[in-house]
Amino acid sequence: MTQAPTPTADTVRRLVRSLLKEGGDGNGGPEVRPVTEDREHTWWIGGRYVLRLARDREASVRRRRELRLRDVVRPEVPVAVPTSVAHGDWAPGLAYTLDTRVPGGTADEYDVSALGEADLAGLLGGLRAVPVRQAEALGVPRTAPRSLEALRRMAVHAAERLAAADEFDAARLHQLTPPGAAQLAAQPGTAVLTHHGLTGAHVVVSADGRVRGILDWTAAALGDPAEDIAGLAVAVGSPAAVRAATLAGYGARPCLRGLWLARCDTVIRLTDRLEGRTGGSLPLLRTQLRRVWEPILLERVTDFKEDDPEP
Repeated sequence: MTQAPTPTADTVRRLVRSLLKEGGDGNGGPEVRPVTEDREHTWWIGGRYVLRLARDREASVRRRRELRLRDVVRPEVPVAVPTSVAHGDWAPGLAYTLDTRVPGGTADEYDVSALGEADLAGLLGGLRAVPVRQAEALGVPRTAPRSLEALRRMAVHAAERLAAADEFDAARLHQLTPPGAAQLAAQPGTAVLTHHGLTGAHVVVSADGRVRGILDWTAAALGDPAEDIAGLAVAVGSPAAVRAATLAGYGARPCLRGLWLARCDTVIRLTDRLEGRTGGSLPLLRTQLRRVWEPILLERVTDFKEDDPEP
């Protein structure tokens, strides 16, 4: 397999010059710089655009599908979805999109206000409003719901190692019992369009706490709505995520399922990072763990009737 080229500032400048006619950094175009040092495939272009370069052919398929999906999602949600001003291939078979930059910071920088929670409720409700068949026609894949019990067992072992490192109280995982995990299993027929990649970096928040946009739709899937509730718990904290999901019309089961997906995931991720299996920012992983363990009113897992109404 041919090694994919690594983009450089010169690569990006040449591409941008062919797309934009703007002055900027003295080299015949706007200033270009990577979004972060470890993200060599995502670049700020001046103050108005972001250039995203696919790493491989699989990512290129997702990038091209994202262009079509964003046009479908945009009218359904109350927050901005990036618009592409240009797209094509930056290397043979490798796609790029040049998108408008959504102004604001991230959920890792700003807290979400009550109005921001209403924005997130509109996001969840808008995604649920997209017809499944329409999303399938765009090539959006289906994903099977994860086993919460299997995830719980992994998190219990990870929590014991975190406790040994004085990072976490492993007894907190005892709140989720095997019967509780069984009660919170995903229900048949509840698949909806999900962003499936919500993180603090993908939730654009203004200084007043309003949610202004949602970035990076390449991981979108048809599946368990609790995955997006879990993503929001990691991004903005469990109380805000559950309030937003409740405003969107979701009942106790998907809210609690999303909460526990997020709690188990963050315990496992921090353990993997501390033990050297993965990379990532330790302060951010610790912050995410703290966010998802914030207490909520639905803490106590109760019995659910089989005919409980869910969206």
